[in-house]
Amino acid sequence: MRAALRLVVLIVAVAVAAGPGPGPVVAGPEAGAAGPARAAGSAGPGTGPASPARAAAPAQPRWETLPLPPAMPKPEDSGYASVPGGARIYYATFGKAGAPAVILLHGGLGNGEHFAHQVPALADRFRVITIDSRGQGRSTLGTGGTGTGTGNKGKDKGTDKLSYAVMARDVIAVMDALRIEKASVVGWSDGGAVALALGIEHGGRLDRLFVFATNYDSRGSKARAVTTTTFAAYSARCRADFARLANNKGAFEAAAAALAPVWRDPASFTKQQLRAIKARTLVGSGDHDEIIQLDQVKEMAQLIPNARLAILPDTSHFAMWQDPAGFNKVLVEFLTSP
Repeated sequence: MRAALRLVVLIVAVAVAAGPGPGPVVAGPEAGAAGPARAAGSAGPGTGPASPARAAAPAQPRWETLPLPPAMPKPEDSGYASVPGGARIYYATFGKAGAPAVILLHGGLGNGEHFAHQVPALADRFRVITIDSRGQGRSTLGTGGTGTGTGNKGKDKGTDKLSYAVMARDVIAVMDALRIEKASVVGWSDGGAVALALGIEHGGRLDRLFVFATNYDSRGSKARAVTTTTFAAYSARCRADFARLANNKGAFEAAAAALAPVWRDPASFTKQQLRAIKARTLVGSGDHDEIIQLDQVKEMAQLIPNARLAILPDTSHFAMWQDPAGFNKVLVEFLTSP
């Protein structure tokens, strides 16, 4: 996806340069965006003659901030699934083994620990599995693919290169290793594209899909030439995570190089493929998403049968960090609704 390509360019450029009051959740058609909050000004105390009161600087809108997630809870279990191509895919599990399974898929160059806000909200009623996608977090890259099956976003190319379809098959491999027949999948950004690939190619293994901050083709991406403060902070977090979690010093650069062709690929999910998704689905984004066109998010909610839409106000691409309470409310209500 071209939006994701711009994302990796921004992340890599910023990372190399830098080195190692919530509004209501809106579910359904988009509501008006919350305006920037402003703090009232007041004059400070003084001993001299009274001076004119000076207005305080406007408070920074929430969607322009990036509060980083807390430390991840200790998992009940963790391990690796070996997959074709020589890669080893890391997973961690939380909650009760016999509960319904929910799999969390992170964004580009991220890792499963980015869901530290979401795991505690889910683990009391679900078996939660976080997965580090191939070449990211603790997972290794291998040769990139399997040499068989579909290509980047559901089209048969017979390629052994890294693709969303390959990463979707990695998820199935983790499910098989954990003996999970069926699961709900929560995907953010790149993880949302993997979730769509799962819905298209492996629908029989899915219960529900939660797809957030994802476009389905290049029309859904925004042109953006300036790095935002949110992406600068995200890139710094990703690079620091690679240094902490990966087993070699060049892992960040290797992952970015492997993912760049995936993001550059003009191939996309088709409307016909989206209409074929059987799982109950929620499609959403923040109302100030920096790289995703909200019109396409809304279109996906119309194309996918049994789908609903959720737009989180005063948030951006990083809503799950900016408004974890609001994000979790929408997520839990969707996963537990009859």
